[in-house]
Amino acid sequence: MSTYRFDALMQPRSVAIVGASERAGSVGQAVLANLREGGFAGSLWPVNPRHRTISGEACHPDLAALPEPPDLAIVCTPPDAVRSVVEAAAKQGIGACLILTAGLGRGPGSAAWAIRELGRAVGMRIVGPNCLGLMSPYARLNASFASGQLQQGDLALISQSGAVAAGLIDWAAAHRLGFSGVLTLGDQIDVDFGDCLDHFALDPGTRAILLYVEAIADPRKFMSAARAAARVKPVVVIKAGRHAPAAAAAATHTGALAGSDAVYDAAFRRAGLVRAYDVADLFAAAETLGRQSPFDGDRVAILTNGGGIGVLAVDRLLDLGISMATLTEATRARLDAVLPPSWSQANPVDIIGDADADRFAKALDILLEDENSDALLVLDVATRLTSQREAAEAIAHVVEQRRARRELRKPVFTAWIGADKEEGPDRFVAAGIPSFPTEADAVRGMAHLIAYRRAQTELMRMPDGMPQDFVPDTPAAKAAIGEALRKGENWLDPIETARVLEAYAIPVAAPRLASDPQEAARFGAEVLAAGNTVVLKLHSADIIHKSDVDGVALDLTTAEAVRVAAENMLARIRKIRPEARISGFLVQPMIRRRNARELIAGIADDPTFGPVIVFGRGGTAVEAIADKALALPPLDLDRARDLIARTRVSRVLAAYRNVPAANLDAVATTLVKLAQLAADCPEIRELDLNPLLADPDGVIVVDARIRVMPVGACRENDHPRMVIRPYPRHLERRTVLKDGRKILIRPLRPEDEKLYPDFLAGITEDDLRLRFFALPRKPSHDFIARLTQLDYARAIAFAAISEEDGRLLGVSRLHADANHERAEYAVLVRSDLKGQGLGWTLMEMVIAWARQEGLSVIHGQVMRGNSTMLRMCRELGFGTRPEPNDTDLVNAELILRPAPGV
Repeated sequence: MSTYRFDALMQPRSVAIVGASERAGSVGQAVLANLREGGFAGSLWPVNPRHRTISGEACHPDLAALPEPPDLAIVCTPPDAVRSVVEAAAKQGIGACLILTAGLGRGPGSAAWAIRELGRAVGMRIVGPNCLGLMSPYARLNASFASGQLQQGDLALISQSGAVAAGLIDWAAAHRLGFSGVLTLGDQIDVDFGDCLDHFALDPGTRAILLYVEAIADPRKFMSAARAAARVKPVVVIKAGRHAPAAAAAATHTGALAGSDAVYDAAFRRAGLVRAYDVADLFAAAETLGRQSPFDGDRVAILTNGGGIGVLAVDRLLDLGISMATLTEATRARLDAVLPPSWSQANPVDIIGDADADRFAKALDILLEDENSDALLVLDVATRLTSQREAAEAIAHVVEQRRARRELRKPVFTAWIGADKEEGPDRFVAAGIPSFPTEADAVRGMAHLIAYRRAQTELMRMPDGMPQDFVPDTPAAKAAIGEALRKGENWLDPIETARVLEAYAIPVAAPRLASDPQEAARFGAEVLAAGNTVVLKLHSADIIHKSDVDGVALDLTTAEAVRVAAENMLARIRKIRPEARISGFLVQPMIRRRNARELIAGIADDPTFGPVIVFGRGGTAVEAIADKALALPPLDLDRARDLIARTRVSRVLAAYRNVPAANLDAVATTLVKLAQLAADCPEIRELDLNPLLADPDGVIVVDARIRVMPVGACRENDHPRMVIRPYPRHLERRTVLKDGRKILIRPLRPEDEKLYPDFLAGITEDDLRLRFFALPRKPSHDFIARLTQLDYARAIAFAAISEEDGRLLGVSRLHADANHERAEYAVLVRSDLKGQGLGWTLMEMVIAWARQEGLSVIHGQVMRGNSTMLRMCRELGFGTRPEPNDTDLVNAELILRPAPGV
């Protein structure tokens, strides 16, 4: 449902407290007191059959007795009464229920599950159960049993834990930080992180969002909402349970390397979220985001009265990958003129322990003008020689004066070490300057803003496209997988494994399967005749890692040596693993690559986020070395290169000493192919390429394993476990325009950004005005990136590409709302192609996509003078009506199906 009926939660006109009480220490008493003290201006109705009045106000016996159905019902009753209360709320048509009660169980058959179904049947939103409540400061709504009230501000907090939320609320009150809203989710039977992210992403009163996560209930919904939110404002997340054991032991190296927290980290990275690692980190984020907007650059200058504390700050900055600014010569000269000769002459700018307020102010003014820095950190250590209060006043005055004159070109952060609140921090709060108790906290706070800006850069980067000649043979891969599943096998045999890899153009040293030592010797003789030595491997579905039982023999040089090695393996395995089923022996050529690096690449399966791509250093000791990085599919080449760069082994892929660089593009391309394989074949649960050898000539797989499991029926291109929708290749189609021009119409891809300048050059000013009202003639990279980098779960755009020269000729797009009910369309065709039927075809394709997605309405606004578009809309079945607030616009709307009854 996403943001459906969120107004009943965050902006209710009336609230009922079911279980309201006068008993001190009860939840019902605390909630009622908070609502009154918070100044809620709407109707407030206590409900409790045991009271006629509460604190002198009338109390109602049940929801049916209220003057009218409230927007929000807060449930504070004992567990055995909750279901009947929710049933009554559903019958009354109440918009939302906030269930604070715990102990309702989980999963099918529980009271919580029954309550969830009750709410969904009538479209009533439910927060909880087992939560602290919610707060909406601008509505003066404190529907919680937290200990205090919130100040109004522009931070939103979404927390699965009531205790963490309560702690952050108390901390924020002490630091005079304000919030736009706080939601504690508890057991998330309905309202979840995805819903809240969608709400606060579009909330104009929210500048940044803080998340405390224990588990994600709906990963697809979360990823889609998180990606959308992070594109418009900072989102900082702390994940609890980082070291929880995996749900099940993995059978492959890739599975073992893909720990739960590493997958969450990959998901947060992919969504563009900034990660915090403890509550102190989250507090630092709150302090920074509550007072400072993200800024460009990461070159930091430090101003301090203590050299040691400045060095500690430098260490922490460099630990977090933040750069130190190098002062310009002009800045150094200006500082020389106002500072004692003993100042540090470099960054950090140590102005000595006897620095008074005037010295701080003059140095700050100069550093704020320095062209080589992007942010400034001011540190003061308490001494008997000077006043921290006066120094804070001087710093705040400089910042306020520059801000008033609009001359504050870079942010200022402060840490007054050892200071009481009134000696500095209070003054900084009043001036809107982020202030921290230590230099490490200050650096950590700065890092969140820098990390967000870097994440935005990554999100908006135009990726490289895959080579045009890569067309996977997906039917061949599916046939090999289907053959194994029909035989009741969960592991592909080596021949089937090679077929799958070859179908995706992943080079592999294809093995032959010998049934006994004699056949192994014959196959070995053929390998030897081709000029290679032989590798012999035991093949058993019961022995996953052959090297663990000496089931691999390398560099065999005669057929007889192959036979003897096979017989010895057979005897040894029958002795140490008599229960193991032996299928035979794998015979392969020995791959010799002088400058090869051993890598591992593969697909792991996470219980929450589904398929995960794993990359790292390969070999038999991969778990011990644990040099790995993870990413969620799908991947493009840039994301694949980023995945590689996050490992230590990436350093030896580059050239060093007399060793030439490995072919990095070949490694990255292999990872993209694995991601595509994961998307195309949901039956694959684990895939292990170890070792994957990489050298200057490319890559080759020496050993591979693939584990598969059946999947249920699913829609075309809808992977049942993949949380990010891959490129919908099945929507591609070819057509011919009236003039005979052959056209490929396909979903828009991020790398299509490079086609836009030529496309827009072919559109007249008048057509641009009619179609987009105010589309710039030369839009920025960020503008086009937002058009081309689509979340296919929420939006689609179709590009019409000339098959003759690859030029972009037209685009249609459709963007669904957060509730996936209504979608807004747009279409633009090159001006010289009018009358060719291209616009009609593009519109038909977005309408078909909307029907496939189950959307209810397609709508758009059309300039009254755009007669061609209006005529096409009417012929396609759109209704049109004037826009009441603008006589130049016409609203066009196509009803696809009746709106849901929610």
